[in-house]
Amino acid sequence: MSDKKTAVSSIATLPAARRSEDERSEAERSGAAGNVVAESTTRPDPEVVAKARRRRFTGAYKQRILLEADAAKATGTLGAMLRRERLYSSLLVNWRRERDAGILNGLTPAKRGPKSRQNPLDAEVGKLRSQNARLTEDLRKAGIIIDVQKKLATLLETLASQDETVGKPA
Repeated sequence: MSDKKTAVSSIATLPAARRSEDERSEAERSGAAGNVVAESTTRPDPEVVAKARRRRFTGAYKQRILLEADAAKATGTLGAMLRRERLYSSLLVNWRRERDAGILNGLTPAKRGPKSRQNPLDAEVGKLRSQNARLTEDLRKAGIIIDVQKKLATLLETLASQDETVGKPA
């Protein structure tokens, strides 16, 4: 009878182990056992991971890697260098083609995406036109102010000369 008690007690202590994944006890469905599980496990970090960016290689880096790859004579040396630098052999093939074709600009990274159809000088021309219009308007205003000052100066001269003639006894 003691064998049955140990068998029953071991089954009673591990009820979830014998159940299939789809079966849940009443305590598990009600959430009573869920509180214990939630406290013991940590929640994943809700912070959004930064978006990965494409690597860009400088022309000097590409040339250095190509020299190092060309100098790798021993077996496995080139593979070790590629693993260390986290590069693919296809990159070396492309870089060698660019170097052999004499494309110096090909070894420098280019801006990706469609090319702009606008002439880069159009923005500068527009800026200069607006500046020219503003300066022309300022010049027109300055001309008006100068004309008013001339008229005022002549008016004051005539008033001063009239005061002198009126103030003198005849």
